[in-house]
Amino acid sequence: MNYEIILVAVALAMDAFAVALSSGMTIPRVKLIHALKIGGVFGLFQGVMPVIGYLGGTLFAKQISAIDHWVAFVLLAIIGGKMIHEAFEKDDDEEPKDPLKWSVLLPLAVATSIDALAVGVTFPALNVPLFMGVAIIGVITFGISGAGVLMGHRFGHKLGERAELFGGVVLIAIGIKILVSHLTGA
Repeated sequence: MNYEIILVAVALAMDAFAVALSSGMTIPRVKLIHALKIGGVFGLFQGVMPVIGYLGGTLFAKQISAIDHWVAFVLLAIIGGKMIHEAFEKDDDEEPKDPLKWSVLLPLAVATSIDALAVGVTFPALNVPLFMGVAIIGVITFGISGAGVLMGHRFGHKLGERAELFGGVVLIAIGIKILVSHLTGA
């Protein structure tokens, strides 16, 4: 199995984990069904978005095959950089919203999965079969997000920023590895 897709999946799940963690902090009495609902929706969206990115990327595969390693590097570096930047941003003015309401949960799922759309474009450079990659990303996000809801309720604010920081660093490292591997032929 391609270990890189597992690392990508974990890195992508960090946004969802941070949101799930904060969701767990705002739900008065967290139950397992709450963790399953939030984790399931986040996992579903994280799994669907790479398909959209992959399909969009394959439409232009011939045009970008000579620079696909650069595209993968730039996309992963931008996504990772954004995650690192967001890890240090403070947003204390926002009023907590009920993350169990569909009107709140669906936009959160879309927002946390936009990065996965861009990662779908990189699947060919990672040599990842589409459906295997989608399944791994969805399942890992489901598990990490569900755990995030439960942990947020139990442990509070200590993990959120570190999760996004870790995810951003991993994405940038994978982007560098893709670029170096292609340029050196290794």
